[in-house]
Amino acid sequence: MSELPHLNAAGEAHMVDVGEKPDSERVAIAEGWLVMTASTLAALERGELKKGDALGTARVAGIMGAKRAADLIPLCHPIPLSNVEVSLSVDADATAVRAEVMAATRGATGVEMEALTAVQVALITVYDMCKALDRGMTIEGVRLIHKRGGRSGEWRR
Repeated sequence: MSELPHLNAAGEAHMVDVGEKPDSERVAIAEGWLVMTASTLAALERGELKKGDALGTARVAGIMGAKRAADLIPLCHPIPLSNVEVSLSVDADATAVRAEVMAATRGATGVEMEALTAVQVALITVYDMCKALDRGMTIEGVRLIHKRGGRSGEWRR
């Protein structure tokens, strides 16, 4: 028997049964960066992008991404989110936009996938809105930084 919960005794992928797990408050926080040229970051900060407000649009896109995680990740459970907060900030020293997402629910499974998906979708949205100026942007450092709730309790990077 595998120690990975998404593999059954035969080693086949399957959805984990969470039906018997007790509900608990669950929170996950993830982060990531979109690194770009200094001139692209300056144009974003000055509001000079032809597509409009990149950070505002990306904030909404991140929330939408969190809500659709189960549609994108094959073995991810669809869960009712009680809260999603998307924070986007300019990091001039790194010439990057930093995304941080907090996702929360009360349920039998965690919200790590929702937070990680939201970070990626938010950063991809900024990429889309800035790509006319800089096609060499890179998404970097996407990772879980904190989770709370469930059987495994609290974890911090």
